[in-house]
Amino acid sequence: MGYDQKDIEKWVDKHSDYLLNYTLSKINDRDLALDFIQDTFVAALGAINKFEGRSTPRTWLTSILNRKIIDHWRKKKSQKTNVASHFFYGENDKSEGHWILENAPSQQIASIEEEIEAEEQVKELEDCLKILPEQWRGIVYAKYMEQKKGEEICNEFDVTSSNFWVIVHRAKLALRDCLKSKWL
Repeated sequence: MGYDQKDIEKWVDKHSDYLLNYTLSKINDRDLALDFIQDTFVAALGAINKFEGRSTPRTWLTSILNRKIIDHWRKKKSQKTNVASHFFYGENDKSEGHWILENAPSQQIASIEEEIEAEEQVKELEDCLKILPEQWRGIVYAKYMEQKKGEEICNEFDVTSSNFWVIVHRAKLALRDCLKSKWL
């Protein structure tokens, strides 16, 4: 299916609120969030011929938006100032590259970039799970999400133990191929 500018216009109306809320959950600056969303739709318009429809438009737009946010954080990370250096390393340069203990970042704060990439990967995995046959999807979900034992899954889905392992293996291969195609 070919997509064009009219599709992008529909997507702006349909997905802007979602993308704004999503962006605001990652950054606390509404103006910057709106800029990211605008950049996302401009990028989508430029790449519309590459969108094959293997994922939903929302997933595709969110993926583009994630890249914009990641790029933003990478730029912010690379911009270091003397003020920040003094705050973290001390007024004199005798701290030899060590953090001032009370100014060190909390271990509980996860990297925003890793968080965004993880969310994007989960969405892509969910899209890939949808292509599996219903029984395979149920078995994979029971094994890996619900962490049920193989024997319990075999009883629940009325499959033999060897058939269970064949299904798990084939499902993993299908998921791997699907995820590879999305990440290239």
